[in-house]
Amino acid sequence: MNGPEITVEVAPELRLFVPHERRGGPTPLVTDGASTLGHVVESLGVPLTEAGALLVNGAPVARSHVPGPGEHVTVRAVERPQQIPGAPLRFLLDVHLGTLARRLRLLGVDAAYESEDIGDPALAALSARERRVLLSRDRGLLRRREIWAGAYVYSDRPKEQLRDVLGRFAPVLAPWTRCTACNGTLAVAAKDAVSGLLEHGTQEAYDVFAQCAECDRVYWRGAHHGHLETIVSEAVREFGGAAAGSGAGSAGA
Repeated sequence: MNGPEITVEVAPELRLFVPHERRGGPTPLVTDGASTLGHVVESLGVPLTEAGALLVNGAPVARSHVPGPGEHVTVRAVERPQQIPGAPLRFLLDVHLGTLARRLRLLGVDAAYESEDIGDPALAALSARERRVLLSRDRGLLRRREIWAGAYVYSDRPKEQLRDVLGRFAPVLAPWTRCTACNGTLAVAAKDAVSGLLEHGTQEAYDVFAQCAECDRVYWRGAHHGHLETIVSEAVREFGGAAAGSGAGSAGA
């Protein structure tokens, strides 16, 4: 580049995205004199889904601002909880976030998930078509212009991923109301109505069931219920929502 020199400083939360030499504080950057600030931020490695307010000499500017000589640019992280206007809060997760998708569904959060890799263009198009916030650890995917909204998932550990998403977006929690397999809604099911879908031992041992309205999967408080209830209880205690343990949901036929 051969244009104006500016100074850029990114928020500490965003420094993992930028080269090591830019992680200590303000650093000089020569721009081409024509690119917008949004493009400059992306060129540093920061996905725009993660950039909050952009300040020039302390004053907020639009991403379309073209930096001039001597400007000091500050890139803040998105504010939490982040507001997503224009549609109900719903998520779309890429193929690598299956455990996170199931945990969000366990908490009653609308979380679509593709168990097969359908490709970045298809995921971005689905995000736009259904107005879902695309969650991914793929920075390249989050840079696609056609996505409706997106967010980088910072951890590779499901427990931390869940806390990150809940803290960032503050979705309404309604545990045990969604199918963890397909994202459909659950309803209480009479034992007689689902007995044909159950093993004999399950029929003998359990009396409370729920069934998915979309895929007909049946749930009951099986061997793994205690583990799932711990996940629900911790999320509800920290982020709010309906009382834990109020439904069937640890196993499925």
